[in-house]
Amino acid sequence: MINFNFFSTILNYPLSLQDLLTITFVLLGCFFLSVGTIGLLRLPDVYNRLHATSKSTTLGAASIFFSGFLYYGFEGMGLTSLVGVFFLFLTAPTGSHMIARAAQKMGVDFFGDISWPISSSTKNKKTK
Repeated sequence: MINFNFFSTILNYPLSLQDLLTITFVLLGCFFLSVGTIGLLRLPDVYNRLHATSKSTTLGAASIFFSGFLYYGFEGMGLTSLVGVFFLFLTAPTGSHMIARAAQKMGVDFFGDISWPISSSTKNKKTK
């Protein structure tokens, strides 16, 4: 059994398991959002930056939304938090895919000597 007395004496507030899980998911969300921010600042091209931000910020924001659900439960704001998680998992990958496709169509190159793979339809057009 886990002894929560350590946290209770530090904060002078009795913490329940619900409180600890809420704090854990908020801290986890802050970690993922920080990693996404560092990836946005440090990575070299739009595709790498997009990958870092879309994955980590989706997990970070979803963790914070889920902590809202844990705190409020199945009523009011808790259900709103669950809808936020669902909406986030539907829209974030779609948006990042659309941004990557727009960058590709605009001719934004990869960093270094990496190039787009040649599809079979492009090969057939070049050989004819």
